[in-house]
Amino acid sequence: MRHLVKGRKLGRTTAHRKALLRNLVTSFFEKERIQTTLAKAKEARPFAEKMITLAKKNTLPTRRRALAFLTKESAVTRLFNDIAPRFSERPGGYTRIVKTGIRLGDGSQMALLELIGSEYKKKEKKKKDKDKGPKKA
Repeated sequence: MRHLVKGRKLGRTTAHRKALLRNLVTSFFEKERIQTTLAKAKEARPFAEKMITLAKKNTLPTRRRALAFLTKESAVTRLFNDIAPRFSERPGGYTRIVKTGIRLGDGSQMALLELIGSEYKKKEKKKKDKDKGPKKA
């Protein structure tokens, strides 16, 4: 029976797994969107959501708790100054996982972990003007 057994081991030791999740969440707050495997995205999501909830309080103890988990001070600054105020009225559900396909190398299911409200905006292609270029008589 698997009572009280939750989470994925991701094929790593405990220390390696904790370091991986800390680095994933730090990169996530720096870029607001990361592409990783589906299992890693599902494991990193609760940590990211807890960090955003923590940052909504914006006190010195909460900033120190965030600094203890995240690996870069710039990510903490971005979290407290940019990301948390965006979700001040939202009670939860700050992230989204979008499946993107299968990785060619090993067949692993890939996914995007992104913040709600920072959807991917496609760049518009520049149309080539036919008027430019040498004119033939």
